[in-house]
Amino acid sequence: MKTDSNYIYPPSRKLALSEEILMQVEKPARYIGGEKNSIYMEPSEVAVHFCMCFPDVYEIGMSHLGIQILYEMFNSFEDTYCERVYSPWPDLDEIMREKNIPLFSMETQTPIKDFDFLGITLQYEMCYTNVLQVLDLSGIPLRSKDRGFEFPIVMAGGPCTYNPEPIADFFDIFYIGDGETSFRELIDVYKEVRDSDGTKEEFLFRASQVPGIYVPSLYDVSYNEDGTIAEFKPNKTGVPEKVKKQVVTNLDDTYYPEKPLIPYIRATQDRVVLEIQRGCIRGCRFCQAGITYRPVRKRSVEKLKDLAIKMLESTGYEEMTLSSLSSSDYEQLGELVTFLIEQGEKYHCNIALPSLRIDEFSLDVMSKVQDVKKSSLTFAPEAGSQRMRNVINKNLTKDVILEGAITAFKGGWKRVKLYFMLGLPGEEDEDIRNIADLADEIAAAYFENIPKEKRQGRPEITASSSFFVPKPFTPFQWVSMGTADYFEEKRLMLTDHFKTKLNKKSLRYICHDAKTSELEGLFARGDRRLSDFIEAAYKKGCIFDAWTEHFQYDIWYELIDEMGIDLEFYNYRERNEDEILPWDFIDAGVTKQFLWREYMLSKEAITTPNCREKCSGCGCARFKTGVCVGEA
Repeated sequence: MKTDSNYIYPPSRKLALSEEILMQVEKPARYIGGEKNSIYMEPSEVAVHFCMCFPDVYEIGMSHLGIQILYEMFNSFEDTYCERVYSPWPDLDEIMREKNIPLFSMETQTPIKDFDFLGITLQYEMCYTNVLQVLDLSGIPLRSKDRGFEFPIVMAGGPCTYNPEPIADFFDIFYIGDGETSFRELIDVYKEVRDSDGTKEEFLFRASQVPGIYVPSLYDVSYNEDGTIAEFKPNKTGVPEKVKKQVVTNLDDTYYPEKPLIPYIRATQDRVVLEIQRGCIRGCRFCQAGITYRPVRKRSVEKLKDLAIKMLESTGYEEMTLSSLSSSDYEQLGELVTFLIEQGEKYHCNIALPSLRIDEFSLDVMSKVQDVKKSSLTFAPEAGSQRMRNVINKNLTKDVILEGAITAFKGGWKRVKLYFMLGLPGEEDEDIRNIADLADEIAAAYFENIPKEKRQGRPEITASSSFFVPKPFTPFQWVSMGTADYFEEKRLMLTDHFKTKLNKKSLRYICHDAKTSELEGLFARGDRRLSDFIEAAYKKGCIFDAWTEHFQYDIWYELIDEMGIDLEFYNYRERNEDEILPWDFIDAGVTKQFLWREYMLSKEAITTPNCREKCSGCGCARFKTGVCVGEA
């Protein structure tokens, strides 16, 4: 049983890295642990030792709410102790390899290979080589087939598990869906098998019976002559043909970090985070999160008020923000923000709002927390023309955007950020040029509606574009993706068009990297045949591919040629309705029929109402929760 006596005072730990090594690396605080609200126990006093991993640098990992939630959940279990690990930055990576120092946990500095579980969260496809870095530095064989029960069970969760196939060979288990539902059962199964001297194979088979658990080794794939999947099926009787996404049905009655971890150094999100709801009612056709997190479920405003006070008291943070895919759709947002402002004054904490829809209500809410300094406002039109916004089901008109901007300008704002995508299905050059046109109209609206004597210089309109990457479980999972050359051509065209605008001095245009997007697209819809490719890139030195300064695209593209990776097959072709997709074995709640219907509607630029306006029959009503039963 866990008691206060189980907790170790942090200074009693022996650090895995000497002072000499810590002095050689850029930020030693990334590796020493000891943060406020960390939990310290003696691993030998619990049955299961679990390590949560974020395969990126510490500052990014410490900003991830999911790990904070699971960290508190695991450590609430009587029989489990959970610690953390992050990817060592390249400076320490080099030293650890040179001196044969095994990767270790933050809390007790225990070698990762000595844990029972290593749980890795997969937020972004470009972190896949970092997964191999973590395994390699830990002394854990990269491939699941080469690891016995003496090594940790290596498992993954997060958005990328909605197509786990490109990295299936590296993992023993994938967890599909909300992490708060099935871990207790999985840990119980592990204990039963281990305590009865069972084998890893026995554990994996029994784990496959746990809802939401996918065990890649228990499924076989065969391919047609054209490279498409011929069959994907279990190779053992009793293994489910479909793995069902897990859904938390009541967010008030689940785990949440009342005492979140506080880093010694500034994290990317250096603030208290209050998750107000999960899911999104909007149904944008490009958005994987908006589909896979369905249905929308909210926390009650009473629960959020209670959590806010507890987190403010346990952290001392100077800023709090809200977390949601679409915070404007939280119906008690005004009441919640008013309460948070009152508590913020008491605890000397500022309230920072996420991107909201720009309407009168949202601007009124924002004005309450930005009375002194008006920061920038964010619009996400995603496409420049109304036709393309209809194609992607972004129910936002130019009039609404301009009205919102004018209201914001009159309220004292002058900085506006606009987010767009290039390469959307069916786009034409005119749609792309409309991006600059819209930005210019917003700048013009400032001059037309704000008298000279009230202007504070020019408006600052920043338009940012990324490149569209088709993702699994979206209506666009079947579409062809643009090439890097196409993206670059359209980026240059749009850059030139911005220079022709009347208000060009008020406009700024920035764009994401095309080659990174091309690889992201490859991994997003790839299959098991890519595992060798990813491992080869890692062994040639590719890590931290999500970081521009470390992304070695020359190595990746050399390997594409050497290994015969067919980008035409994976990225540039349109799939047909009957093709078996690598992720079809996952039941994500939404039906394939619904997604195809939405894809067909996109071709006609017909929009679909949001979930509150009308049920579109996506399939998620089966969960009997949230917006599907009128609760959100």
